[in-house]
Amino acid sequence: MIKEIKKRFLRAIKYIKESRNYIYIIIALFIISGIFGYLNASRLTFLDLIIKQLLESTKDLPGFSLIRFIFLNNIQSAFYGFIFGIIFGIFSMFNALVNGLLIGYVMEKAVSSVGILQTLKLLPHGIFELPAIFISLGLGLKLGTFVLSKKPLKELRRSFLEGLNTFFLIVLPLLIIAAIIEGLLITFFK
Repeated sequence: MIKEIKKRFLRAIKYIKESRNYIYIIIALFIISGIFGYLNASRLTFLDLIIKQLLESTKDLPGFSLIRFIFLNNIQSAFYGFIFGIIFGIFSMFNALVNGLLIGYVMEKAVSSVGILQTLKLLPHGIFELPAIFISLGLGLKLGTFVLSKKPLKELRRSFLEGLNTFFLIVLPLLIIAAIIEGLLITFFK
């Protein structure tokens, strides 16, 4: 059993390498929209409503419940970003753009109110969460390009199965670690 898991894990790493250009596209979209969100925060105040709703839904959650909420929220976003990428990768790219915009907006608000050093406290969970999200969205983007293949159905099946394997062996563990770190940081700094 351990040998099989190791074999599947190595396959997942290989598939990430094969998919790296799609992951790079997702990262570029995220960074560009993040910069846009940061530089145009004064025009994006409608995002306050989304942030307020998120904060309201987590404000009274104790440690483990908060970790669970964060994990379920992140896994849902990552999984949908992968699965719905089948629609020509549009959902995956849209997800990257919206998340980048939101992160850029929040960073500008945080930096202007508490300073850049305080925002660095969020870095530990981002080290695990962002790569997981980028990988998942990149695999979704790759999944959506099956129509360009010489054998579209065969490529769709292969991309789906390899992406699913990668999701469970790479993305999922990264999201678990990120949720634990983020939940503990939020609980500790309340």
